[in-house]
Amino acid sequence: MTHDHGHGPEVLRYTAFSADPEGGNPAGVVLDASGLDEERMLAVAAELGYSETAFLTERTGEGAYTIRYFSPKAEVPFCGHATVATAIALAERDGPVALEFATAAGQVPVTVVREDGELRATLTSVVPYVTEVDAADLAEALAALDWPAAALDPALPPRIAYAGARHLVLAAATRERLAELAYDFARLEALMRRIDLTTLQLVWREAPEVFHVRDPFPVGGVVEDPATGAAAAAFGAYVRELGLVPEAAAVLTLHQGADMGRPGTLTVELRAGDDRVRVSGTGTRIG
Repeated sequence: MTHDHGHGPEVLRYTAFSADPEGGNPAGVVLDASGLDEERMLAVAAELGYSETAFLTERTGEGAYTIRYFSPKAEVPFCGHATVATAIALAERDGPVALEFATAAGQVPVTVVREDGELRATLTSVVPYVTEVDAADLAEALAALDWPAAALDPALPPRIAYAGARHLVLAAATRERLAELAYDFARLEALMRRIDLTTLQLVWREAPEVFHVRDPFPVGGVVEDPATGAAAAAFGAYVRELGLVPEAAAVLTLHQGADMGRPGTLTVELRAGDDRVRVSGTGTRIG
């Protein structure tokens, strides 16, 4: 754990979507941020340098908290991996619990259970939506990625998907294309700011319910996010909307972070009769 210059908030470090501290996506967690203003929270997130840090600003009831998320550059409305990290930190402190987080995007319930000696958190997203992407915006995204249109998988058409934050879903036709990620940071950031995207969800379909994903995150001040729960939730809505999985229910496995040397696994569950998407994964303390 780190302390902010010895007199500020206690900042815990956890990784989400992996039980290995060297895998998954690291997040900062501040379990008591009641005395921090936005400027201070942003400074803590920037100093830590992870893609997001989560701050519990208020306890509103048993297992109920107001939570805010900051990247090194800005506040974001919802962050899945920092939610999982925070839930696991609370479960380590209080025991496996049912939690309710009030986020800027809406209410996000999280349950934490112990399976085979590991804590596993499952978040339930806000109600998602999926929309078409403007042709000019798509062309600009592909140009920033240096992907020709032929690099896309025609079976998984581009869409913007939301489950707490907006993501542009682009499917690569080959694993090699996904592995070769190298993009124009400033150009992609400018597009993402203009059309309000949090990440790009770049995917390659290995099997009907198994995907490899990568998430460029220039608007957060980092080149790539190693494991992205918000994008995973949005992607669950995407596959349901496009009829890529059975309508009643499905469980998807998303592998992310291997290309960055931080492999993680995100489980996405779609349930019959519930528009919301569940994303689950393990997590562990770093250091």
